[in-house]
Amino acid sequence: MIIDTHTHLDFPDYGNDVEEVILRAKKVGVEYFINVGVSVPSSTRSIELAQRFSEIFASVGIHPNEASNISEDDWACVETLVHKEKVVAIGETGLDYYRDRSSHDDQKKLFHQHLELATRTGLPVIIHNRDASDDCLDVLRAYDGKIEGVIHCFSGDKDVAEKFLDLGFHISFAGPVTFPKANALREVVRSVPVEKLVLETDCPFLAPQPLRGKRNEPSYLVHVIPVLAEQQKLSVGDIERITTHNAKKLFRIGKIDTQGKIAYVIRNSLYLNITSRCSNRCLFCSRETAPYVKGYYLGLEKEPTIEELITAIADPSSYDEVVFCGFGESTERLDVLTAVAKYLKEKGAVVRLDTNGLGDLINGRSICEELKGLIDTICISLNTDSADEYQRLCRPSFDGQSYSSLLSFIKKAKEFIPDVMVSVVSIPGVDIESCRKIAEELGVRFRVREYNNVG
Repeated sequence: MIIDTHTHLDFPDYGNDVEEVILRAKKVGVEYFINVGVSVPSSTRSIELAQRFSEIFASVGIHPNEASNISEDDWACVETLVHKEKVVAIGETGLDYYRDRSSHDDQKKLFHQHLELATRTGLPVIIHNRDASDDCLDVLRAYDGKIEGVIHCFSGDKDVAEKFLDLGFHISFAGPVTFPKANALREVVRSVPVEKLVLETDCPFLAPQPLRGKRNEPSYLVHVIPVLAEQQKLSVGDIERITTHNAKKLFRIGKIDTQGKIAYVIRNSLYLNITSRCSNRCLFCSRETAPYVKGYYLGLEKEPTIEELITAIADPSSYDEVVFCGFGESTERLDVLTAVAKYLKEKGAVVRLDTNGLGDLINGRSICEELKGLIDTICISLNTDSADEYQRLCRPSFDGQSYSSLLSFIKKAKEFIPDVMVSVVSIPGVDIESCRKIAEELGVRFRVREYNNVG
């Protein structure tokens, strides 16, 4: 299921066939629509649509192009409408210096009014930014930490996107991301963490390339999603699942999954989540913030049995690899890890283990030989180039001996596992090149993982 977070189905373009448009969208998996008001009448119509269709939610606001034309009564109406049932956001608001239909001062004043309303109501904001990034960012910085929302139909560069992301905003891309000459925009897509991405059409505007120039509609998201998937190096299903989770959480609509997954698919790899226990409490680990990875809830009420894991795996032959990498450290349950890995190898699967490399300390013995013939690739989290820094960043439960044991584990892994790789997370302060040198000295592959990009 997918969510179109920015529609204008109240516009005259859909005067005769809005029901058919919604039906076509539902047939391709659109679960919810957020219809975005651009004026008092438009916001009123959005609420009426939301009351009429269970799949539609409303956002209320006044577009910056109208900033020089609104009255105090108009704004009073917005403040009343925002409390109506099924209103889940404020906007469309922001700045538009491209068309310049209202003075910059009037636009900024109106923008501030919307943002103040958002701070009072706790609703997210849908932001329009066209040729006004510097001023838009300046305004938003005054509300840093007080509001959340989405920069809709993003058209800026990577640096601008990063600044909006630093303020905590989500970003969405509409049909132009599919245009043949939109290489710069697609480069921006690659730079946005998928956890901050939501879908939109901005219909009836900006239809994707196969239908360019025609009236846009939510069902056309099927042309945008593959482009996002390609740029993010994920599958179409991944983009659908992750963006749906993001939108539900941001706009507080629908039901967010809280059933812990013990087996879950990303791209064409099957991941196994066998425990929530870990001997480290790494400062950069998502376990310390929220139990979600790529749209999956990984919090476990109980640890799965070997039989439950094998049932969840079913036939592993269709996957590129099966990865022991859940919310905890798999070597905490070495007996389960080896038993399930044996089953996988008997079925001809390629098996990878992602580990913190402290399995010897966890189990009180050297374990690499027990992994021989069961694990094809092992990826070990090196994370830093010194014992002191490891203690600070990873906060292991083994005082003073963790880093030396980790290095010893890497050396022993080379004796028993065909492919050994170490990884570091690109967080400020980590000396990537020193870590790379350690990997070279140990004779193993080296990988840099992006900060906050799990899975």
